[in-house]
Amino acid sequence: MGLFSFTQELAIDLGTANTIIISNGKVLVDEPSIVALDKRTDKLIAVGEVARQMHEKTHPNITTIRPLRDGVIADFYAAEQMIRGMVKKIDSKKRWFAPSLRMVICVPSGSSEVEIRAVRDSAEHAGGRDVYMIYEPMAAAIGIGLDVEAPQGNMIVDIGGGTTEIAVISLGGLVSNKSIKVAGDDLTADIQEYIARQHNVRIGERTAEDIKINVGSVLTELDNPPEDYIVHGPNRMTALPMEVPINYQEIAHCLEKSISKIEAAVLSALEQTPPEVYADVVRNGVYIAGGGALLRGLDKRLTDKIGIPFHVAEDPLHSVAKGTGIALKNIGRFNFLMR
Repeated sequence: MGLFSFTQELAIDLGTANTIIISNGKVLVDEPSIVALDKRTDKLIAVGEVARQMHEKTHPNITTIRPLRDGVIADFYAAEQMIRGMVKKIDSKKRWFAPSLRMVICVPSGSSEVEIRAVRDSAEHAGGRDVYMIYEPMAAAIGIGLDVEAPQGNMIVDIGGGTTEIAVISLGGLVSNKSIKVAGDDLTADIQEYIARQHNVRIGERTAEDIKINVGSVLTELDNPPEDYIVHGPNRMTALPMEVPINYQEIAHCLEKSISKIEAAVLSALEQTPPEVYADVVRNGVYIAGGGALLRGLDKRLTDKIGIPFHVAEDPLHSVAKGTGIALKNIGRFNFLMR
């Protein structure tokens, strides 16, 4: 940023699980969407990775909050503190002036006017002067490098933390879209519940997340399977410590129900797609973005089930944030996509 540039431009992917901030094409912040607050004074103690390390390990005077649930703001105060804290991480260099902030933030395509207004208000309270919104699947498509303005259909499946966004895009608009509240958080909860039921071990959200990352799979047969993941935790009955190896096949079984819901939503979005656009989707294939795209075997399973080639985006975790950054840089060109 130049010395006399008084506007700082930030593209924000405000996710249920992670918040990513991009400025001038560079990822400046990529941290978990979580804050730690002092219960007595409501003062911000930590944000992002530091707050995540405190999660489920606090004493009664500290509370850790994930301000977003299912892709929408569940706690306004915590969301505002989080955005403020994340922006402050960028602004570590002391300046003699505070730049005005122009922000583009992505929101789930199924958001109501009230939910969009909530995101806008939180961003404005955190210092945003010009705040624009863009729908997540549109941002993901731009981030993957698809020509969203072309007269041809492209399909995106963006599996985030709180929502799975499925959209068919043509001529800069959403031809058909489906937003379901089955995503990464549900998969984590499925794992937690399964380990408790099957192995009689109590585990927290963080351990379940680690299992998902290390041995998460949607197929029971993989070409190069990951090594078993060892889980340590208390026995639910006796509270004695236990050590249990978890393999990817178990996880594939326990995620079956949630993955089937995502498959059904993809089919439902395809059903609503006009025949000409549908033909383009079959030809171009479907792109999977978001953290859920990293589940082993997901592209193969969807390709076999639906009969259309599915491709995992090059950098699925950052597709939405990258697209938001490109939209911000070309705000004149993509203005019609903004809200």
